Amino acid sequence: MLGRMATTTAAAKRGYSDEKDELLKRLRRIEGQTRGIQGMVADDRWCPDILQQIAAVRAALDKVALGLAEGHVQHCMTEGADDPARRREMTSELMHALGRLV
Repeated sequence: MLGRMATTTAAAKRGYSDEKDELLKRLRRIEGQTRGIQGMVADDRWCPDILQQIAAVRAALDKVALGLAEGHVQHCMTEGADDPARRREMTSELMHALGRLV
């Protein structure tokens, strides 16, 4: 549960902090793509076209997720955990999160 408690600390530097603006830009783009899919459904567009757009959104989200995971490993796990027990706990938390992702 330490990982969840750490997420509430507003001033903490995260693995994605240096790329936060780019991350938010990507997420807004994904949000726009999702709204586009809603419009396609509302307009009764052809199913394969809608499925293609859903695949694009999923791929974009996967790319964001992998970037977040990489930042977590590089910043939090590599630089932030000198204690082997804490590192094992952080590894377990990351693997659990990745398991939910895939």
